[in-house]
Amino acid sequence: MNNESQQTNPLDAMFSGIIGEEYDTLKLICPLAAKMSQLVGEQVKRYTREQDNAHFSILELGGGTGITTLAILNADERIKVLSVDSEPTMQNQAKQSLQAWVNEERLSFDGQDALTVLKQTETASLDFIASAYTLHNFLNDYRAEVMAEIYRVLKPQGYFINGDRYGLDDISQHTRLIQQEVNGYFKALIAINKLDVLEHWIVHLFCDESENHVMRETPALQQLQHVGFQHINLNHREAVNALVTAQK
Repeated sequence: MNNESQQTNPLDAMFSGIIGEEYDTLKLICPLAAKMSQLVGEQVKRYTREQDNAHFSILELGGGTGITTLAILNADERIKVLSVDSEPTMQNQAKQSLQAWVNEERLSFDGQDALTVLKQTETASLDFIASAYTLHNFLNDYRAEVMAEIYRVLKPQGYFINGDRYGLDDISQHTRLIQQEVNGYFKALIAINKLDVLEHWIVHLFCDESENHVMRETPALQQLQHVGFQHINLNHREAVNALVTAQK
């Protein structure tokens, strides 16, 4: 689920190849991924229940194959989603599986990168920005621009909801968790003879953990505060994964 421009980060073009085609293997190597998508949907539901709006406009960054998109759509029948993902291999899977919601005019897609879509969006026009396992893929400078734009396009009192990889501030503990994660990759993918997929996930993990990508907890929350967000919370942490919410 990666929306960063290929010109900005060519390494992430791998989502258009083997990983994009075999993205469901993420459920094997990171079972929490599906749970995090559900948590994003549950958080959206919690917030919409507090309001009597006729409809809610949600921009989803990094819709991928539609796992999180579905969780968001199921949260409230008043929700309309624009799902953004610049990798057609993955977005095409979502289009096929979620066609019923497109027919109901509750779901539309955009194949541009996240920053481009955000810059084309009117100021204070969206109720929610939601995402899962996308922002950690962005280079730090690109992510900083994205966060500023997220704040701009949200309505006053609007919410940012993100289930993602938030690195621990304790680098030694973080490294131990990554070692356990890699061990799990090998066990899960060797067992089903997916060595080509294993290779690509390991290469991608090196990208995730590079200093110009890694999204560490304290700097990430400080970044939200810096652009203007309030009521910033990180919860449901499990290993390097966590749910973050913030309000404009």
